[in-house]
Amino acid sequence: MPQRPTSPAEVPDIVPIFPLSGALLLPYSHRPLNIFEPRYLEMVDFALSTDRLIGLVQPEDESEESPQGQVALKKVGCLGRLTHFEESGDGRYFIILEGLSRFRLGEEADRGTPYRMAAISTGEFADDFTRNVGEEAVDRARFVRMMRDYAEFASIDLNWEEIERTGTADLVNFCAMVSPYGPKEKQLLLEAQTLNDRAETLIAMTEYEMARGGKGAVPLN
Repeated sequence: MPQRPTSPAEVPDIVPIFPLSGALLLPYSHRPLNIFEPRYLEMVDFALSTDRLIGLVQPEDESEESPQGQVALKKVGCLGRLTHFEESGDGRYFIILEGLSRFRLGEEADRGTPYRMAAISTGEFADDFTRNVGEEAVDRARFVRMMRDYAEFASIDLNWEEIERTGTADLVNFCAMVSPYGPKEKQLLLEAQTLNDRAETLIAMTEYEMARGGKGAVPLN
């Protein structure tokens, strides 16, 4: 099995691209996906037969979850490594992608495949390959307090013992991925420059939502 890349130098120049609106993947986090469209079944087959890498990126147009054709894509996505694969009896795949690093999308490559291939660059996100980078700057107590307030606000039961055992970086990224926000907000969380920026952005979004009683989207201006 191909090893997990540990630096930008170990990432191929061109990878298969999976455009998916509202789907956030972050380094060292895990995104389960159900695959059923023929073009993406073929993409998973390709990944399994090569380096197991797939680039997850949001389309600019948020009206379709998985748009057809050469629609415009966001410039920043996240590279994932396929770590789990199951084939169902009805021709579907269930996979789990582990986040490796964010990337900047480059030119698309015409390889004659039904799925899209594109050049990517992870160089500016080299710190993503190292687990827990930047977590010392996060005010963990404040972040957990936000989680408690939101859990009470939304009537969510959380496993606080498990949360206490979870590292700060993993906790922030997990909360960002499962947060109930839309594609624009998810992209903002993805592109946050540092882990602390992501934590503070998520706190601000959550505080705004609670202040409005859960009504309306978080403003991005």
